Amino acid sequence: MSDFKREQRKNEHVEIAMAQTDATISDFDEIRFVHHSIPSIDVSDINLESSLKDFTLSQPLYINAMTGGSEWTKQINEKLAMIARESGMAMAVGSTHAALRNSKMASSFTIVRETNPNGIIFSNVGADVPVDKAVESVHLLDAQALQVHVNAPQELVMPEGNRIFSTWMDNLAQIVARVDVPVIIKEVGFGMSKETIKQLHEIGIRYVDVSGRGGTNFVDIENERRSYKDMDYLSLWGQTTVESLLESTSYQRDMDILASGGVRSPLDVIKCLALGASAVGMSRPFLNQVENYGITETLNYTEQFTEHMKKIMTMLDARSPKDLKNAQMIFGPKLQSWIDQRNIDIF
Repeated sequence: MSDFKREQRKNEHVEIAMAQTDATISDFDEIRFVHHSIPSIDVSDINLESSLKDFTLSQPLYINAMTGGSEWTKQINEKLAMIARESGMAMAVGSTHAALRNSKMASSFTIVRETNPNGIIFSNVGADVPVDKAVESVHLLDAQALQVHVNAPQELVMPEGNRIFSTWMDNLAQIVARVDVPVIIKEVGFGMSKETIKQLHEIGIRYVDVSGRGGTNFVDIENERRSYKDMDYLSLWGQTTVESLLESTSYQRDMDILASGGVRSPLDVIKCLALGASAVGMSRPFLNQVENYGITETLNYTEQFTEHMKKIMTMLDARSPKDLKNAQMIFGPKLQSWIDQRNIDIF
């Protein structure tokens, strides 16, 4: 593929993603917290700091992987980096493959580090990237972690996508052995199963972002780019974020489970944390905010978002994100059926 076509594809991804909306029916709505009337803490007692195995986040919310690889997405990355810098959030960039193939595109990613020199930044590559390129991606951004995205459904719907997947697990094992920062295996909106998480744990992975169905839908994005738009029947493929977090239950002690995909509100973030997530990523909400309303309004949105999280935590008597794992939850029949059929022990 030519550099022009790659840049065009990056722009198309962002344009289509911005036009999408979250699913009207969400598994987040299948979870209710048991309300207790008299909290024993004040809002001022809440500490949002989240300690992961290798670094500490000032809050459990982070800007998840979206973009880079074109002039337009360079501007978006710069704006998002400003939001991350001013709010103290971690930030992930989109796939750096464009920069690894063409040095002219490097600035669309390095602008993030230039704008936010002291922030926590995750670089990003695909599961098929050569190991030396994975190392290069980390160095490109002086990144604190490397996201490796796994996106088989997207590749299969993408007209020019990958068709070879049998080498992915061996390649991931080599990457985690060579890269000198934490490696986060990240889905792109199709969720994860306990079987996949077990495989990743066995090759030494300590971080996964389950990134479930319900947010940006890459089947729909790639189907829009197909001449006949003939694979829309896969639109609901995969597990939701809530189902994926339930799937991860047995591995939350040994691994840091990150959650993303269809997170709409502060309450959804709190539900992810109560289900065992160490941190929660959001993509399109930040993208739409910064592109439609500008940096100042996006910072206001971010500040209000975290303040709302503190208020919900106060009602749940949770001083820290880890305390949320003690919150009492009631699951709707759809989720209870998943728990029963998948034989998941959630207690």
